[in-house]
Formats: sequence, structure tokens, C-alpha cells
Amino acid sequence: MKKLLALLMVLLLTFSLVACGGGEQAPTESDPKEQATAENAEAIPQIGVTIYKFDDNFMSFVRRAIEKNADGKAELTLNDSQNDQAKQNEQVEMMLSKEVKSLAINLVDPQAAATIISKAKEEEVPVIFFNKEPSAEDMASYDKCWYVGTDSSESGVIQGKLIADSWKAHPEWDKNSDGKIQYVLLKGEPGHPDAEARTKYSIETIVSEGIEVEELELQTGMWDSVKGKELMDAWLAKHGDGIEFVIANNDAMALGAMNALKAEGYFEGDKFMPVVGVDAIPDALTQIEAGTLVGSVLNDAANQGKATVDLALNVAQGKELLDGTTWKLDDKKAVRVPYLPITLDNIQIAKDCYSE
Repeated sequence: MKKLLALLMVLLLTFSLVACGGGEQAPTESDPKEQATAENAEAIPQIGVTIYKFDDNFMSFVRRAIEKNADGKAELTLNDSQNDQAKQNEQVEMMLSKEVKSLAINLVDPQAAATIISKAKEEEVPVIFFNKEPSAEDMASYDKCWYVGTDSSESGVIQGKLIADSWKAHPEWDKNSDGKIQYVLLKGEPGHPDAEARTKYSIETIVSEGIEVEELELQTGMWDSVKGKELMDAWLAKHGDGIEFVIANNDAMALGAMNALKAEGYFEGDKFMPVVGVDAIPDALTQIEAGTLVGSVLNDAANQGKATVDLALNVAQGKELLDGTTWKLDDKKAVRVPYLPITLDNIQIAKDCYSE
């Protein structure tokens, strides 16, 4: 009997030790929520993004579109290159060292594309350039690089047609009745494909519409509203009412010029100066509605940002470039987002581009 009791005590003690963790515990099922979170984290790729400068009016809207379209789909490393190519090169190196799965690059200087391509190619990381187009030679040097942007000449043609149509509709704008447009032109960054094309094709299109032109001034405002105002101040002091039209490569410079014009009493009573820009940013749309800006050319920031994310996300995940999208690639490895003329008649189209 005593032996039986002793045996029972040993068995009871052994069972107690196992129950208190003295042996291996049975595996437990993982929390489904935690497992889903872990799987989602693995599925979301890292994409490195640089913007040539965050405070550029138009690029600020492209950046917002990139952030919106990447939300929940990709982890972005966003960099402000502050208009410094050396800084951008360092940012690219940093992102590559963090093993991003793809790069989305808004170049400071299009001529620096070869340097960035070389860095990315060494690590076999795909690159989506956007808004500033590298040369065809640079694009052909790497099979994993593409471009998202526009057809630069298209914006110039559309702006020129807008100017010609509005000039014909308002003969009173020809102040000296000589049948010519005496114009001043605010050019973007010298060498920038958009600046060169908009300048060239806007004037060529006006002339092709049977209107004579006379250039009073053409200088670079570097896409900047403050520089646009400074140049317009100087031109008004020099030419006064001899200026009959202000043509700007972008809305920021157009709005700067308008500030200078307003200070001289324009847009009050019968004193008017026709001004056109490019981009159709919200501040420009406000001026179109007020009747102070003749019109602009919609540079679709929303779709440029979306296309950039769509392509960068696909290649980061090892998918085909255009998989699941409606974008089309041209013979220059580029997705082209079309421009559209914007006046008071169709302003809602541009407004819709900025709606949430």
C-alpha cells in the first residue's frame, strides 16, 4: 500500500512539473491579424523617390499624387533634392544602399541621367524617370529604365493655338493696331526639354495661324514666380504699354508677372494685359475664373504621379512594366500623359484633376 502511494505521489509530481512548463509546450496558433500584418509588410516594396525641389508649384502636386497612389501599396523614401544635382546623386546612393526595389527620379539636371543610370544598373535596380526626360541615348543604355511625362512640343502647340484664338477674338488687344503681337516671354530653365519646346512651338504655332509677332523680351524666370515678377517689373519699366501679350512657360511665372501687372493697375477697369501659362495649377484656375488669366495648358499632375507609381510598383514587384494599367509605351520607352488647353469654358476638367 505504501509503495502504491509513493508511486502515485511521483506521478503527480511529474505531471505538475510538465503543466508548469517543465517540459515542451504545445505549439499555439498565431494571431491571424499579426500574421496578415507580417505578410503585408513583406508584400509592400520599398521605392526610392527624388523630386528636384519640393517647393516647385507643379511638382508639389505630382508629389501629392505619388504619395496618394502609393498609400498602402509601397513604402516610399521621399527626397527633396533642393535643385542640387550633387545632392540628388547622394540621395540615390543612399536609397540603393537601403536596397530599394525601384527608383522614381525627377532629375535636377537631365544631363545627369547617365550617372544615376550607372548607379542603378550596377545594383540591377529599375528606374522610372519622370517629368524631366533623359536623352534617348541615356534611356537606351539600360533595359530597366523608363520615363513618365509629356510630349514637350504638344504643350507649346496648344499654348500657341490658345494665344492665336484669343488674339483673334479680341482685336482691341492690338493696342497700336499694327496687326502684330508685341510679346514678352518668360522662359523656364534653359536646356530643360519643356522650356525649349514650349518656347519654340508656342511662337511657331501663332505664326502658323497667320499672326505676325514681334519679340520684345525673352528671358528665363527659372519656373519661379518671384523671378517672373522681377522680370515683368523690369519689362514694364522699359516698354510700358508697348507690351501686348505675356507668354509664360509655366503658371508660376505667369502668376508672378500678373502680380507685377496688378501693381501697375492692370486688371482694373479697362486696363488689361493678356497672360497665358502652362500647368493649370489651382492658383491659375482661380485667375482664369476671375477673368484675369486668359488660359493655361493642363499639365496633368495627378496622372503623371499615378503613372509613375504604377510603373515603379510593377517593376519593384517583378511584374511586367504595364501590368494591370491602361498606360501605353512609345518608341522612346516613355508613357506620355496628354496636355489639354484650359479656359473658362472647360475649367471644370482641370478642377477635377485636383479633387480628392
